Amino acid sequence: MSLYSGPACAYSHRVRLVLAEKGISVEIIDVEPGEVPPEDLADLNPYGEAPTLVDRDLALYDARVVCEYLDERFPHPPLMPVDPVSRAKARLVISRIERDWYRLLDRLERGDARDTAGVRRELAEGLAASDEVFAAGTPFFLSDELTMMDCTLAPLLWRLPHYGVELPAEAEGVSAYAERLFARDGFRRSLSDVERAMRGL
Repeated sequence: MSLYSGPACAYSHRVRLVLAEKGISVEIIDVEPGEVPPEDLADLNPYGEAPTLVDRDLALYDARVVCEYLDERFPHPPLMPVDPVSRAKARLVISRIERDWYRLLDRLERGDARDTAGVRRELAEGLAASDEVFAAGTPFFLSDELTMMDCTLAPLLWRLPHYGVELPAEAEGVSAYAERLFARDGFRRSLSDVERAMRGL
């Protein structure tokens, strides 16, 4: 199994985190932004981008598709609920995280935001507005166990200081939640050298 992964890409990080938390061995092939991608990547993924997972004759792209495949292919520990209703609710939460927060992170990563300060503020305020959910009394996001929702949130939260996003004091629940995730062995193993450098590690 191999993964074409962007060392600074939050979407690739999501996949690497799922792999690390499940203890799945994989060959990581770095795809650097701005550089010519590996020749075979265009054959595997019509968009020629990371993350792209290759498992035997199967090639998958889109972080959410890849992560759900890995969860089903390697079911222990499970990262998605078993029952259809809870699974649908988890997917909806992940969709909202992508729409509300990853959309803003994407703008900061591309550096094409006309009002960078405004984007930073919107992201910080959006997270702070959800602080009571992060501080709901469970060690993970709406759960006693690590789930795909956490694997979606952790790469985003890790990048906040790198892009100059400062959480306000009223977001202490978000900050405490983030530190719990960052302390996990799986999270540490998921980091690329570029991502470690984002936090001076």
